[in-house]
Amino acid sequence: MPIVVDIDVMLAKRKMSVGELADRVGITPANLAVLKNGRAKAVRFTTLAALCEVLECQPGDLLRWESDAPGHRDTAAHESGTSVPTGSSP
Repeated sequence: MPIVVDIDVMLAKRKMSVGELADRVGITPANLAVLKNGRAKAVRFTTLAALCEVLECQPGDLLRWESDAPGHRDTAAHESGTSVPTGSSP
């Protein structure tokens, strides 16, 4: 899956357990584990905001995009809105 969840990284940086984070955010440890292990299909913005507040971080510290396809488009071109032709030389 191209979205990678780094909650475990922030937990380690903050020296916090999954149980403590779940309690402070107001979700079950089981639901936090589903999110932490990348098995969640969605996350509510309110949950993401609560995670960020408790962990004192930004959403980008918890979630990142990583291509799982070989030869994906150039990131800089994608961000600028330009297209990158595939299979052609300059």
